[in-house]
This record gives sequence, C-alpha cells and structure tokens, in this order.
Amino acid sequence: MAQKEATVAELTKHFEDSTAVLLTEYRGLTVAELKELRSAIRQDAEYAVVKNTLSKIAANNAGITALDEDLVGPSAIAFVHGDPVTVAKGLRAFAKAHPLLVIKGGYFDGSPLSAEEVGKLADLESREVLLAKLAGAMKASMTKAAFVFNALPSKAVRTVDALREKQESAA
Repeated sequence: MAQKEATVAELTKHFEDSTAVLLTEYRGLTVAELKELRSAIRQDAEYAVVKNTLSKIAANNAGITALDEDLVGPSAIAFVHGDPVTVAKGLRAFAKAHPLLVIKGGYFDGSPLSAEEVGKLADLESREVLLAKLAGAMKASMTKAAFVFNALPSKAVRTVDALREKQESAA
C-alpha cells in the first residue's frame, strides 16, 4: 500500500510539473522499441508506462480529470517538460514507423486534447523555429526603424543647409 501511495505521489508531481501530458497505447511494442521511443523524446519528455488506476488518481490529485476515459488498456504517458510540439512530432514519427503505438490524446495548457488535436500540435513548428522567425521579423523591423531614424537627422541637416544658402544668397 505504501508503494502505491509513493507511486501516486510521484505521478501527481509529474502531472503538476509537466507543460503537457500526451497519452499513448503501446500494446504490442517490444521493450527495445519502447526504449527507442524514450530515447527519441528524452530531451523534452519522460515517457512512462503507467497503471491506469494509479494514473487516474494522480491526475485527479493534480486537477486533471479529462484523461479518465482515455486511461484504458495498456497506457504510457509522455510527461512533457520541454517543447510539447517537439514531443508530439516525436510520437507521431515513431507511430508512423511503429503503427502499434497509438496516440490517444493528452492535456495541454489547461485543456484536454483529442488524438487529432495532438496531431495538429505536431503540425506546428517547434518553439525554436518560431523564435527564430520572430527574431528575424524583429531584426527586419529594427533595421527599417534604424534607417528611418538615420534618415531624419540627415534630412534635417540638408534642409537647414538649404535654408542657410538661401539666406546667404538673398543677402
């Protein structure tokens, strides 16, 4: 009983600390294939085979009830601590190569995700790509602003010179 309580406490902490939770069914995958999947997403997530009853209790303790109906059959959860898009992409790529892995759904940003929504999450660009695009857009905007700010003083100087020349020629 004490071990179950410790497992529930550990799972509850995983649910609370994760930026997203992606739920899969792994029926038919070998231990080697599961190890391969863990390695593929290790940088951004911890992938754990879980007991459904203990997972339901832990999720409910963390305030997540949306996964209750999906926690049936052999379940494994990717507790995401990095970029959820990268993990969703990793799970989808692995599922293409190993059709026995089924993405059941998940939980992200306070909302439940269906399997289709996890697929849409995988279609997004990664955080790094989006940040690079944002940085590029900001750099372009700053370059334009710098050009405008540099042009204003030089235009003012030309205007003042033209006025001075006009006054000198009139005198």
